Amino acid sequence: MATDRLIDRFGRLHNNLRISVTDRCNIRCTYCMPEQVQFLPRADLLSFEEIERFVRVATTLGITKLRLTGGEPLVRRDLPVLIEKLARIPGIVDVGLTTNGILLGPMARTLHGAGLRRINVSLDTMDPERFQRLTRRPGFEKVIEGILAAREAGFDPVKVNAVAIKGETDEDVVPLARFAREHGLELRFIEYMPLDAGNAWERGKVLYASEILELLAKEIGPLAPAPDQDPRAPAVDYDYADGGGRVGLIASVSRPFCGSCNRVRITADGKLRNCLFALDETDIRALIRGGASDLDLAVALRDSVAAKWEGHQINAANFIKPERLMHSIGG
Repeated sequence: MATDRLIDRFGRLHNNLRISVTDRCNIRCTYCMPEQVQFLPRADLLSFEEIERFVRVATTLGITKLRLTGGEPLVRRDLPVLIEKLARIPGIVDVGLTTNGILLGPMARTLHGAGLRRINVSLDTMDPERFQRLTRRPGFEKVIEGILAAREAGFDPVKVNAVAIKGETDEDVVPLARFAREHGLELRFIEYMPLDAGNAWERGKVLYASEILELLAKEIGPLAPAPDQDPRAPAVDYDYADGGGRVGLIASVSRPFCGSCNRVRITADGKLRNCLFALDETDIRALIRGGASDLDLAVALRDSVAAKWEGHQINAANFIKPERLMHSIGG
């Protein structure tokens, strides 16, 4: 029945829950967080038991896919234990993780063994110096090691996420694509979004998906839309004509995918958000720690999704940037 599913007022069905397990991170990407940041006290984070309970409730409303994010999720102690708990929940068919890759190398096999099957690694450049400038930390070599270790551990595909910023990462598009083709990775470019700490975002800094596609076609070879597109996925996929792999383009600014969005998010401190750019939140942690029943949690989740807006309005004059930064929301 419709009442047992997460359907908003625009008829969008939600089956994808993104769970931030920490706001902490071991790098400081300029488009994500400030150099100096006050992290949440550990007691404010949802415990593994609280996360597991919320997911079990969410599955009764049709949630089938999970993605663990941060901050950097691999800094959360004993994360494979949580993954194993979540992967065993009846109704969950897919558990993924987004990481910056710095801690991935030594953990890749353990994560796969715990039941993780999809992994996305953030990497915006193939230049170590530019990597350190963008992240304000060293670690390029560790990210490369992590990506290759994930392939060795059995993750297939390994996706690489690259934020595309005009004037900063333009010259990285082709080297990233060549690296992905060489190692059998699925590369995804993400248009630069207004969630940065220094309010430095401006439309002129967005390297548009159409420009990336044109550059790849010119420098590497022609691409064609993938025949097996997922209409609810944020990326539009393209296959190289020579069979050399796939590229995804997430055009959050130039071609918003809000009309097919199937996602809901919960932050590390237990705030439920029905959109990455949401201005309102539901305090799930307060409900759980206040003795709420599973029915209470289900009602809160259903109500949050029901109230979801039509879209994030990045391209509208009345767009309001959320107070939370990217690391605090969950990627």
